[in-house]
Amino acid sequence: MDRVLQVLLRSFVRQGTLHLTTSRGLVMEFGDGTGVPVAVRFTTRAAELAVLLDPELAVGESYMNGTLVIEQGTIADFLALALSQDHSGKIPGWMRPQWLLRYLWRRLAQFNPPRRARRNVAHHYDLDRQLYALFLDADRQYSCAYFEHPEQSLDDAQLAKKRHIAAKLLARSETRVLDIGSGWGGLGLYLAEICGAQVTGITLSEEQFALSRQRTDEKGLTGRVEFRLQDYRDVEDRFDRIVSVGMFEHVGVGFYDVFFRQCAKLLWGDGVMLLHSIGRSEGPGITNPWIAKYIFPGGYIPALSEVLPAVERAGLLVTDIEILRLHYAETLKHWRERFLAHREDLPKTYDERFVRMWEFYLAASEMTFREQGMMVFQLQLAKRQGVVPITRDYIGREEAHLRGVESGSRPPLRLAGE
Repeated sequence: MDRVLQVLLRSFVRQGTLHLTTSRGLVMEFGDGTGVPVAVRFTTRAAELAVLLDPELAVGESYMNGTLVIEQGTIADFLALALSQDHSGKIPGWMRPQWLLRYLWRRLAQFNPPRRARRNVAHHYDLDRQLYALFLDADRQYSCAYFEHPEQSLDDAQLAKKRHIAAKLLARSETRVLDIGSGWGGLGLYLAEICGAQVTGITLSEEQFALSRQRTDEKGLTGRVEFRLQDYRDVEDRFDRIVSVGMFEHVGVGFYDVFFRQCAKLLWGDGVMLLHSIGRSEGPGITNPWIAKYIFPGGYIPALSEVLPAVERAGLLVTDIEILRLHYAETLKHWRERFLAHREDLPKTYDERFVRMWEFYLAASEMTFREQGMMVFQLQLAKRQGVVPITRDYIGREEAHLRGVESGSRPPLRLAGE
């Protein structure tokens, strides 16, 4: 097995410096000797075999289980080295049969009718509130921030993201807004408090729903903001604006037509929609099996080539597309550093294996955005031409206006109870 491991890694790791110690004590070195060395060690033969047979699943599992130990550097350094080897987007030949099987299986894996969708959401979002409080910003924005300059803090970058989205929505006083996948309520509360909009936020997470309603009450916005525990397929109202941030990744490729047709049905003729989602630049693919098993069951990151045909079939027009490239890498870096700095504050119900799982999740996600073909896209959609200005200058003007409202007499946005 050592020989097979050596041959495969030598063909894969061509840049950087990787030291690997097998469970039998054999030390191997890979790469061209450049960069900061990373050293890892397997503690069992079973872990070595698992990584050989299914590296996309087994590397994460081995780190969680403590059978893959980082002896020099961090798991983030190891993943950065591994993911920086090839930017072609092509699957290595020895992994292609497994990839093809997962690709053929993906529609069933992403089959998300309402009951299953709610169960998948609960798996990730209905964890202890303290977990997310450890690493998110004060407003609990659990999606890509918008860094206007490299030194910007996470809290300011998340505020900039809300401002950027609100500018594209052109939300005004009394505008009726539907927030699909409203999270812990931050964006909906911003649109109500800063823009004066009437907001309906929907989520499938009971934890998010409860905290969102609590925050609404404490801000005195009960008459302006309503949060519901509701599936997007069950909404029957009509709205001037629809926004969805970080939810589309949970829809599943087989439900894209359902999603956009429902949005078209709910949007008035002169309405505007803004979809903010993670995307892949290299074309259709599969969900990483480790992510699907442990983090986001039923989830999938789409390519624009999969999304735009469904938009067209729904009768919606694309009025603007913006690609955010390294913004999510920087967001995840902040989250990972905050998580590690406060890992001792995790609730006692979470053991060391869980902590390593989340560290791996945040590190792998960051390095995928930093080294591979992942990005975030913002699609602005409408039913008719002319409902938004014909040049993008208005976005900056709207942001300047919103920034002025934020800095006025209103108190800063904070979590309920802070």
